[in-house]
Amino acid sequence: MTRDSCKLFFREDPIKIMRAKAQYMYDEKGNQYLDCINNVAHVGHCHPDVVKAAVEQMGVLNTNNRFLHDNLVLCAQKLTSLFPDPLNVCFLVNSGSEANDLALRLARAHSKHNDVVTLDHAYHGHLSSLIDISPYKTHGNEHPDWVHVVPCPDVYRGKYREGDYPGECMGKKYAEDVKHVIKKVRDSGRTVSAFFAESLQSCGGQIIPPANYFKHVVRHVHEAGALFIADEVQVGFGRVGKHWWAFQLQGEDIIPDIVTVGKSMGNGHPVAAVITTKEISRSFKNTGIEYFNTYGGNPVSCAVAKTVMEVIERENMRDHATKVGNHLLNSLRQLMGKHQLIGDVRGVGLFVGIELVTDRIKKIPATAEAQHIVSRMKEEHILVSSDGPDRNVLKLKPPMVFTVANADHLVTTLDRILEEIKEVGLISDNKSPNLITSDLEVDNKKIKFICREIESNSPDLIEM
Repeated sequence: MTRDSCKLFFREDPIKIMRAKAQYMYDEKGNQYLDCINNVAHVGHCHPDVVKAAVEQMGVLNTNNRFLHDNLVLCAQKLTSLFPDPLNVCFLVNSGSEANDLALRLARAHSKHNDVVTLDHAYHGHLSSLIDISPYKTHGNEHPDWVHVVPCPDVYRGKYREGDYPGECMGKKYAEDVKHVIKKVRDSGRTVSAFFAESLQSCGGQIIPPANYFKHVVRHVHEAGALFIADEVQVGFGRVGKHWWAFQLQGEDIIPDIVTVGKSMGNGHPVAAVITTKEISRSFKNTGIEYFNTYGGNPVSCAVAKTVMEVIERENMRDHATKVGNHLLNSLRQLMGKHQLIGDVRGVGLFVGIELVTDRIKKIPATAEAQHIVSRMKEEHILVSSDGPDRNVLKLKPPMVFTVANADHLVTTLDRILEEIKEVGLISDNKSPNLITSDLEVDNKKIKFICREIESNSPDLIEM
């Protein structure tokens, strides 16, 4: 592993984490940090029930999944019970990237088509097949001819913005871009196998699609003989509070053809899944190329995943995410009245984004300020990250045990840091938006405002 090819959070002053519990992490000196980054530790770091399930099963058996074992069946039954019909077939794999790669294979086998439509700024995993459909990673570089990118449905900074079109027309307008791209592809003699989208775009800047977006997209996609694949790797398992799955936010009648899950399914243990229909799985079988994954669905992984789902239900974590998330969003929106640097607050449940701008009218991204805030929050023992195409969106995806008190602490600290920035008059130069140069004395403590080119805090290390 080299320093240049692998990213660290806080590279200039990294943290060595030694242990974690619930929503807290601890470094080698025993310092406690409030974790707002690790959506992987979905039900809380080292949840005792999850740890117990893993240890007990590991002490009995872990083996190749070509042997029969009850855990595989019980886990698949539990998972598919959380989805609407006809999503009742489950493939168990080791990671979100494996899940998305398999979803692509399933779509091509069923549709008999090849090309993929993907959203700008999307991220679907680190395999070669997925990097090709992840503009977040390719940064505007040329895509393979089978990949077709449509605008991200970002109503704050995107192609169409709030106020441009009335009400629910915004979703229809963004969906028309998908329709036009599909038509262009077909007119060129090519065919589309799938529209691949995160139900809520995370790395792209915590994007909440406008109402009815997927409703119109699905119609255009199905008319072209293609499938709708919903990537729930970063947002599934009740993170949005109101529903188990983020795609359900767009209506109970929105049912993808294929759904992929991962990360939070195992609370940090490597397990993920693809959920689809019998018809699609049958098409895959008919190709004659079986799917085999040596340890995808092994007894330990299945014991862990089943326990995670049970904990979410038993501890009412979806209701908790709704309550705490609403409180957090309301508190952050109150800050907008005090701090012009906050351009937008958006989210649902414990999936929240704070977009920072130096000009609310022009919506100039406050990239350097965002990086400074991430650094200052770490000094205050609160771990957040920034993302989006301009790295100016503060991302909050904490473990589901995050509390109202945690939210208040986060907001109070952010308020104080924004006051520091206001006091020093810190606004990055538009000519050099990644540079700031200033020091500030606060409570007899010198705070160093970043005076170098800001390094990316994109969470490249949290791969699928």
